[in-house]
This record gives sequence, C-alpha cells and structure tokens, in this order.
Amino acid sequence: MAGYKSWFLFLTVVSAAHAEIKINILAGKFFSYELMRETFQSDFEPLSQLYLGRLYDDPMVFKCNNQYFPDLPEWLRFTQRHPFDNGFLYGTPMSPGKSVIEIYAVNKRSYETTRQILVLNVIAAKSPPYQAEFFIKLREIEKVLPPAVQDEIKQDLQKLWDTEALDIVNISNALDRGGRVPLPLAGHFEGVYVKVGSEQNFSPCLLRAQTPEHQRQCAAGAKVKVPGGCNFCSIPSNCISWCSTELFDLSQVEPSPPAPTMGSGVLEAGENFQLPESPEDRNFLPDYIVTVIVPLVLALILCLLLSYIMCGRREGVDKRNAKTNQIQLYHHHTIQDNTDELRTMANHRGAPPPLSTLPMFDSRTGAPPTPSESPRMPLIMAQQDPNVDTLPRK
Repeated sequence: MAGYKSWFLFLTVVSAAHAEIKINILAGKFFSYELMRETFQSDFEPLSQLYLGRLYDDPMVFKCNNQYFPDLPEWLRFTQRHPFDNGFLYGTPMSPGKSVIEIYAVNKRSYETTRQILVLNVIAAKSPPYQAEFFIKLREIEKVLPPAVQDEIKQDLQKLWDTEALDIVNISNALDRGGRVPLPLAGHFEGVYVKVGSEQNFSPCLLRAQTPEHQRQCAAGAKVKVPGGCNFCSIPSNCISWCSTELFDLSQVEPSPPAPTMGSGVLEAGENFQLPESPEDRNFLPDYIVTVIVPLVLALILCLLLSYIMCGRREGVDKRNAKTNQIQLYHHHTIQDNTDELRTMANHRGAPPPLSTLPMFDSRTGAPPTPSESPRMPLIMAQQDPNVDTLPRK
C-alpha cells in the first residue's frame, strides 16, 4: 500500500511540473513573473527531501521563448543576473492576445532539464490618460521586479502624485535606454525607469518639475534641489532623479485625419480619359562615356605602362653577362652544369663521381681551372707546388 502511495505522489508531482500556468493580464499594465528556483528544485528532486532528507540549493539557468519560436514576444523581456538568483519575466503588453511561453530550467549541478508552460492572456484595457516616467538612479532591474519592492516604490509615488489610484505602466532597464554600464564597484548601479499612470491629473509637485526655471537648472548641470514639500522618498534607494522626470498628458489626443473617400473606379459620363504625357527624351551619351569609355581608356593606359615597365626596360642576358664578373659568371654556369650532371647521374648508379665533387678554384690563385687541366683531377692536386704548404695553418 505504501508503494502505491509513493507512485501516486510521484505521478502527481510530475503532472504538476508539466501543467500549464495561466495568467490574465491587462493591456497597458506592467506584468512581472518571478521564476522561483525552489519550485524547479522540487521538480528535479521530487522525492529526495521526502525520503532521504536532502535539500539541495543548486544553481539554475532559465531559458524562455515563445512556443514554436526561438525568442520571446516583442513586449516581454527576461533577466537573470546569476545562476543562484531567481529569473524574472517582465514587460507591458500593448495589444490583446495570447502568448504561450516555454520556460526551461537547467540544473547546473546535475545538468537535468525541466520545462514549464506559462500561458499569458492579454485582455484589452484602457490606458490611463495621465502618465509620468521617473528615473531611479540607485536601483537595478532585478531589485525592483519583486512585488514587495514595486509596492514600496508605488507608495512613494502615490504620495508624490497625491492619489492612491496609481498603476505601474512600465519598468525598464537604463541600459536598454542607452545608459552606460556602471563600474563594478560598490555604490554604482545601472538605474531603472519607472512609468506610472493615473486617471487623476498631475499634482502640483509634478508640475513644478516642468517649470522653465527647473528646466534651466537641469540644463545647466547644477545640483537640482527637490521642490519644497515634494520629498516623499521613504527609502533612499527609491529616490527619483527630478531632472529625468517626464510627464505625458494623453487626455488631449489629436484626432486622426479622416480616411480618404474611395470612389467607384468608373468614370462618369461625359469625361474622357487623358493619357499621361510621355517623359522627355534623355541623352544617355554622357552616362555611357563616364561608365564605359573612361574606364576602358584608363585600363588601356595602365596596360601600356605595365608593358613598358615589364618588357621595354629589360637589360637582356648578353648585357647582364657583360657586366658580371667572370669568376661569378663561371660559378653560376658551374652550378647549372652540376645540376644537369646530377640529374643525368640519377638514371645510372654506376656512373663515375661527378665533377662537382672536385675543387672548383685554385687554392693559391683563386682562378678557375684552364681547359688543359684534367677534368678528373682535383685542381688542388694538379697545381699543388711541393715546396708550398697548402694545408691550413693555425
């Protein structure tokens, strides 16, 4: 009986791991979903904690993509800073629809893989007419996506806006907006942009950020002070940068131009169809000269110049031999003759020793041998004087 209970528990865990998670979200509202490592850890080791008492804390890497597609929808982003951190899916959908997201978790300890299906059903909703975007300098995107941190930021902005009917429209990383990567030192952060919206008009504190005096201070690069009575920052890391605050009034939208009136496509009676006038004649001779004749002329000039350099300025073999030293010329011809002799000897193994093994120059005079000397007798032996010691001396 206990075995049946174990198998029933195992099948329940496996079916829950592959079940679909369905979430309904509103268009124009910020959405964030946290991928908890503890949830996927139970999928990798479903029975180890129950029977063996083991509790693993493995590093995991998440891979997210739209089903049957290699990437995510254009409005959805994913971030995970470190394998020991949770992952976040976040974004703001602008149009209704349905998206099926496949989430793969890879266990970096055992290299096991599990999958989770997330179904996002976007419902059409009206965007708030008054929106404002704030820049939080001392935050990073992973630190503001948890719901608790979003509530803290929202509470401060509600006091600043003087209303509780406030919704977060979008949260984006400053690096995605052209910001620079901070130094890897303590106290340096990437920064995030938080956009909120409400049905209520802007508060006086927000309107002060759009005054010409405030804009001049920001343009001058001076240290801008918080407007009086508008400092509602309860946590220093959630304080906004007033020079980067922007207000968007969407209540007064310009009407779109009317659509063009489509006719029947049939001419009325009494009207004659006028043929369009033929274009003027164009002379293509200058274009032909520039594109064809000029390159051919340049190519011909280059060919003539190259031919003169390669053929017209050659010295010739006789002229070059006349300027060459006789000993050097004889040495050159000897190398050629020895090469031919070695090639000839390669066909006959019983041939006499080659002449190239004999001395080439006289050791005393340094002159080449005369025709009267024996070709088989070394020059040193043939012209050696018995009274002269030709051996090298120390």
